[in-house]
Amino acid sequence: MSRGKLGSHAGTGHAPPRDDPLPRPPREAHAAGRRLGGAPHMLPALFCRARWGRPVPSRPAPPRGRPRARRALKAGRAAAGPGCATGRALAMIFDRLKRFFIALDGTEGDAPTAFSPGQAVSGRVVLELAAAARLGALRLRAMGAARVHWTESRSAGSSTAYTQSYSDQVEFLSHRDTLLAPPDNGEVTVLQAGRHEFPFTFQLPETLATSFEGKHGSVRYWVKAKLHRPWSTVKKVKKEFTVIEPIDINTPALLAPQAGAKEKLARAWYCNRGQVSVTAKIDRKGYTPGEVIPIFAEIDNCTSRAVVPKAAIIQTQTFIARGTKKQKKSVVTSIVGDPIAAGKREVWHGRALKIPPVGPSILQCRVIQVEYSLKVCVDIPGTSKLLLELPLVIGTIPLHPFGSRTSSVSSQYSVNLDWLSTIPEQPEAPPEYSAVVSSPEAEQSLAPPCRSELGSILEGPFFAYIQEFRFRPPPLYSEIDPNPPSDNIRPRCMTC
Repeated sequence: MSRGKLGSHAGTGHAPPRDDPLPRPPREAHAAGRRLGGAPHMLPALFCRARWGRPVPSRPAPPRGRPRARRALKAGRAAAGPGCATGRALAMIFDRLKRFFIALDGTEGDAPTAFSPGQAVSGRVVLELAAAARLGALRLRAMGAARVHWTESRSAGSSTAYTQSYSDQVEFLSHRDTLLAPPDNGEVTVLQAGRHEFPFTFQLPETLATSFEGKHGSVRYWVKAKLHRPWSTVKKVKKEFTVIEPIDINTPALLAPQAGAKEKLARAWYCNRGQVSVTAKIDRKGYTPGEVIPIFAEIDNCTSRAVVPKAAIIQTQTFIARGTKKQKKSVVTSIVGDPIAAGKREVWHGRALKIPPVGPSILQCRVIQVEYSLKVCVDIPGTSKLLLELPLVIGTIPLHPFGSRTSSVSSQYSVNLDWLSTIPEQPEAPPEYSAVVSSPEAEQSLAPPCRSELGSILEGPFFAYIQEFRFRPPPLYSEIDPNPPSDNIRPRCMTC
């Protein structure tokens, strides 16, 4: 519009037509608005109000350069829109499900649940509804797997580097079950308000690895339930449980003693400082957490400086993927001995090392292995340590009171000792010795009777006629040991 037309309308006192564009306020109005603290985008409305006496129904523009204000404005528009009723309806649907969890039998609260391979696992899926709800299906899945993953940085040149990833897994358990199936006619199931329980049970395989959590891998077992509802998202819940593979240390392989010996020539700046040797032995290979390992060791220090002996239990985690191994070693517990002076010898007569609560060994898994060892080391100043390693196996079944070999023999062979009941508890006094050895009749009485004379009195072997041996004279008693021990006997070797 030209300024002439605008001036003609201003003289008559009438407002310009509605379809006419608004006049642009002069720059002075913008400057005045800034001085008065107003926003520049509001100046056209103020200008037209002052010019023609009517407000302009214009929508205020969003503030520029303020993203938080723009996001708040969009959120307000969305809340005021028609989608607000849908949000309230979804909230009402979610509120109907008060609790949804899995409970395993034999546990209280959140206490960890431990099972053995081959054992049956039972439990229930619990739903607590605040009001009647429509449900589609309730499905259950039990899983168990060992997974490993790690990355390694490699260089292909002076300016080229890449990351190599290693992953692998072994599945031990996979079980599926449908606890609540949808009807065949395609409709949904309606459950009333209250508590609803859906029991389940499944059998664990006979071969499973012990649950484990490591730096580059883990062995985990869990039960997961999925609740399908119409016009709603799938609700999921998960419950983990522990599996412990039984390892019996009462076997000949784990009851065998472990021993070893090592020596090292200490050198510093190409100078020979002498030799250090260590010999160690433990009673057996298998132990359980909480037991004490008695260490028998002998350390000879033939150097010119003092050395310090130490002993520790080492845990070695081995992760295997695509033919590549990744190891992580950690110290479980350790002890430090007294310093051994130069040219001296130190002997440990069953030095105690207690095993803390640790997980058992994992030896039969393809991707994860957990091994233990007893290391006896000697710190030598100026050179590397002298290390002696003895293998260990941490089991779950402790040592029997009499050992497995004694128990197995006694369980396979039993002796019938009922014939001993025929011997009187208070035997008569024996006759004089001279009468026994001089009389021919007494000599005949010392001979064991014939089997026909015994009849059914004794049921044992014929040579076990113990009753006649009570007439034998007792040996002479003496206060002096006829075979005293010699002081020149060489002490027994520790490795024998």
